Amino acid sequence: MKLMRIGPKGQERPVVMDANGGLRDLSGVVPDFAGAGVSLAAIDAIRALDLTTLPELPAGARIGSCLAGVPNFYCIGLNYARHAAETGARIPAEPILFTKAVSSLSGPNDAVSIPPGSTKSDWEVELGVVIGAPCWQLSEADALSRVAGYCVVNDLSEREWQMERGGQWIKGKSAPGFGPCGPWLVTADDVPDPQALALSLDLNGARVQDSDTSDMIFGVAQIVSYLSKFMELLPGDLISTGTPSGVGLGMKPPRFLRAGDTMALRVEGLGEQRQDVVA
Repeated sequence: MKLMRIGPKGQERPVVMDANGGLRDLSGVVPDFAGAGVSLAAIDAIRALDLTTLPELPAGARIGSCLAGVPNFYCIGLNYARHAAETGARIPAEPILFTKAVSSLSGPNDAVSIPPGSTKSDWEVELGVVIGAPCWQLSEADALSRVAGYCVVNDLSEREWQMERGGQWIKGKSAPGFGPCGPWLVTADDVPDPQALALSLDLNGARVQDSDTSDMIFGVAQIVSYLSKFMELLPGDLISTGTPSGVGLGMKPPRFLRAGDTMALRVEGLGEQRQDVVA
């Protein structure tokens, strides 16, 4: 299934796409897509509905983040072999974990504002993983069974704040609008192999990132299991699993976002985002 949220910012409605691509309004039938609203049980309840009985909404409305909010927004750094190489970093022995502020969530096509004082804002197309059931001390063999679904994430980053200001990476990852998510939350049953998905990003029409999830150093099952060894993952938690090579930081010379730029990014089967960059 493809789940999404449409409507003006702050007034989005939960929607499910029917077999013909129609948008069926779930508001009043199920909770919004956050926390328990994207648990495995909640998704099963949506799957059991007769979608033809639900109101059909017209196409063309604004698409909001596919998640109304998240308990936690976890991210994995340097998780593609070629990306680690382009930044001059060693291949990590264990997943590099950091977080983004949950206030960074935004719609997949909302404009991206360069934060005041930023000179090194950068792009990162990523596969997002949404947890569907509590995970604590989970084996890799069981990890994918706790995943509710997958989505596209742009892990936007301010590199100076991330790498030159000391402390933790969260400072460079969390400006408002630095977490576009969606357009869809695609349920896990429609993504048979998360390690076989192409992903790419175009900047002003030129392809700058072009890879697939087989280049991940740590796969989705490894990441979910690993995180569960240190903390209990909760329904609705979002994990952004790292970006492939082709970020602005890795270019020679580096090339960072400027007002007037346009990004178009996609993950195979999960839809496309398009963002205009504004000052």
